[in-house]
Amino acid sequence: MGKNKLARFAEMETLPNVVQVPFNEALNTKFQFKGIWKQGFFKKNNPLVLELGCGKGEYTVGLAKRFPEKNFLGVDIKGSRMWVGAKKAFNEKISNVAFLRTRIELIDSFFDTSEVDEIWLTFPDPQVKPRRAKKRLTSSEFLTKYRKFLKNDGCIHLKTDSFLLFDYTRMLLNYNSLQIVSETNDLYSSEFADDIRSIQTHYESLFVEKGEKITYLKFNIYSQNKIIELPNEEEIKQ
Repeated sequence: MGKNKLARFAEMETLPNVVQVPFNEALNTKFQFKGIWKQGFFKKNNPLVLELGCGKGEYTVGLAKRFPEKNFLGVDIKGSRMWVGAKKAFNEKISNVAFLRTRIELIDSFFDTSEVDEIWLTFPDPQVKPRRAKKRLTSSEFLTKYRKFLKNDGCIHLKTDSFLLFDYTRMLLNYNSLQIVSETNDLYSSEFADDIRSIQTHYESLFVEKGEKITYLKFNIYSQNKIIELPNEEEIKQ
C-alpha cells in the first residue's frame, strides 16, 4: 500500500465528519447513531439524504452546498477515495455533510425505520454479467434493504452512463409495479437537466465531454408487496 493511502487512512481516523465502523461491530451491535442521525450526529433535525457508493464524495459535497437545509451522508467502503470529499468538506467548514465508511451490503444496519428522506445512486457499478445482477445497487435485494429505512414518500435517484443498468432498473420497477416519477435516457438534452441533476463528478464530466449520454431515473419503492427480482428471460430482453 502506498504512503499516500496510508496517510489518508490515518487522517480519516481524525476527521470529525467521518464515521468508520468495523465489519463485526456493524453486524453484531446496534449502531450508535441508528435512529438519531439528525439530532445525534448532525445536531440538526433536517431531512437526511444518502449517496450510496459515493466514491470521492463530489456529488455528496455538491448537494450539501446547494441545500444547506438538508443533511447529506456519503457512503462507501473505499476510504482513500472518500478522504477527498471528507477533507474538502472539513476544510470548507460544510457542516451538513458527513461520510460513513462501510459496505453497502450492511446499509440497513445503520438506519432506523423512515429515518432517511432520499437516496442518490450516482454511477454505481452496473455489474454487467447477469450472474452478478444481485450486486447491482438497484437489485431487488438492495431495494428491499432501502425500504427498511427510506420514508414511504421518499425517492431514489439513479444517474448512470450504463444503459444496461438503466433498462434493468426500469424493468424491475415495472415488474413490481413500483412508481417511476421521472426518467430520461439523455439527461442533458431533457427537461430534467436542472441544477440538482447537473452536479457532475469528475468521471461524469469526462463522459459528457466524449458525447456519451447520461441516463436518469427517479422512483419510489413504497409498496406492501415483496420486491421480486426479474426472471432471467426478462433481463435478457433488454
